[in-house]
Amino acid sequence: MKINEYVPDSSIFDFDKISGSNNEQDKNYISDFASVLKNELDEVNNKQIEANNSTEEFIQGDRVDIHNVMLDTEEAKMSLELAVQIRNKFVEAYQELNRTQI
Repeated sequence: MKINEYVPDSSIFDFDKISGSNNEQDKNYISDFASVLKNELDEVNNKQIEANNSTEEFIQGDRVDIHNVMLDTEEAKMSLELAVQIRNKFVEAYQELNRTQI
């Protein structure tokens, strides 16, 4: 009797992957993910700063169109809401992993 006939993917028994022999590759994935996350959060921050600057320019009476101020503000608001929703999904996934029994 062959066990592999009943296992859909025999790569689950590849203990080199489980033991962490590709530790350098894992570190690269983690650092790539962290850099992408940091870049996107910096972009959200830049949109907030840009919206604040355009609002201040409008209040001071500079030649800034109210339409552009509203667009900048809404874009910053939507990007912040998206970042919060993504954070909520990460927290939800983390909590789900903690509830998982081994």
